[in-house]
Amino acid sequence: MKNIVIFGAPGSGKGTQSDKIIEEFGVAHISTGDVLRAEIKAGTELGKTASGYINEGKLVPDSLIIDMLAATLDSKGKDIPGVIFDGFPRTIAQAEALDKMLEERGEKVNVVIGLEVDDAELIKRIIARGQTSGRADDNEETAKKRLATYYSQTLPLKDFYIKQNKYARIDGVGSIDVIYGEISKAIKEA
Repeated sequence: MKNIVIFGAPGSGKGTQSDKIIEEFGVAHISTGDVLRAEIKAGTELGKTASGYINEGKLVPDSLIIDMLAATLDSKGKDIPGVIFDGFPRTIAQAEALDKMLEERGEKVNVVIGLEVDDAELIKRIIARGQTSGRADDNEETAKKRLATYYSQTLPLKDFYIKQNKYARIDGVGSIDVIYGEISKAIKEA
């Protein structure tokens, strides 16, 4: 299996490029947000526990997220060519937990696609997305807060994956297809 983590700040193009990766490589898409919503909607034990945290305004613990991701991965079967993890990991502790969960299944993260885009472009993209998507959180003030959170909590993952020799730096500015060409090459070389 080829397991991919797509990594980048809000507005860096993760969703757009994930769709292209899935189309070319046939990997399963595992989004933590989607998994969390599905577990809650299905009323599973994991979903009920997660819902309790959310209803109290708390973050769902990493261990619970990993259990959900493991259950989702296991439900995909052994015949899939790989997985793209979208929205996870977001911290070094989550990355270590993901590595352990995959190792228990004889798997590993093969490549981390790091979409790198400067702040001015990110804010411009987020605002433009908000104008077309209607997402209330896609405004300049919220974008700046989300970027600050990204830099303080998630960016340290870059060094974590560089040390593992898994980080593929991709310039996330330019034509979607040119950017994707670099991503495709990095995945094939992983």
